[in-house]
Amino acid sequence: MRKYLVGGNWKCNGNLAFAKNFPAEVLNNLKFNPSKVDVVVAPAALHIPAVQSATQNNVNVATQNLSLTGDGAYTGEHSIGMIKDMGIKWTLTGHSERRTLYGETDEDVAKKTKIAVDAGFTVLACIGELKEEREGGITKQVNERQLNAIKAECGEGDWENIVIAYEPVWAIGTGLTATPEIAQETHAEIREWLGKNVSKKAQDSVRILYGGSVSDANAADLIKKEDIDGFLVGGASLKPAFHTIVEACDEAQK
Repeated sequence: MRKYLVGGNWKCNGNLAFAKNFPAEVLNNLKFNPSKVDVVVAPAALHIPAVQSATQNNVNVATQNLSLTGDGAYTGEHSIGMIKDMGIKWTLTGHSERRTLYGETDEDVAKKTKIAVDAGFTVLACIGELKEEREGGITKQVNERQLNAIKAECGEGDWENIVIAYEPVWAIGTGLTATPEIAQETHAEIREWLGKNVSKKAQDSVRILYGGSVSDANAADLIKKEDIDGFLVGGASLKPAFHTIVEACDEAQK
């Protein structure tokens, strides 16, 4: 059985007090077996040191993004070297908000994924379709286009450190959620793509997370599906109910 993973993407939320208090009040009290479930949270970059200092209990800290460039005259960027120097080994790439709001292309996402993997990171590479793409029946093609870009940059061995986070854009922050059956169908398509385009080993071992308005109310039903290996959680990762999502994954591994 693949090791489950629960990621919390805090996006541009919280203040310094939250960054110090939420770990103490919620994260450090999570109940899960770290040999069967990975837990990682991605605070805003300014808050990472505070979260690192306050977090215990085998909870990892990630960045939400990284620079395409290295150290140098790149105002406003955070190079992979700087991130690694902070003791961080996890990052997101390609979240839909980076793509739709800040113009990141499939190729940008792929290059960032490769930079991070080469630096020894585990990458949560995000893919997913827009509402009109889902309604137009091209979800599979959109996901495969985004995955093909990553494949063009990353070799077969790199996929050992890549986690795919499937996030239907129409279900992020909207309250809409794919049914467990719809989510499973898309996850199965992604797993099939891995087998055809990377390797049988990747098909069996790469973790595929679901990330569309996951909550304490739907996590237990979603995690029962065979190709769903955990979640990338948005708003619910800022609430005490995050513990219910983690515990649902832990319970499913027993």
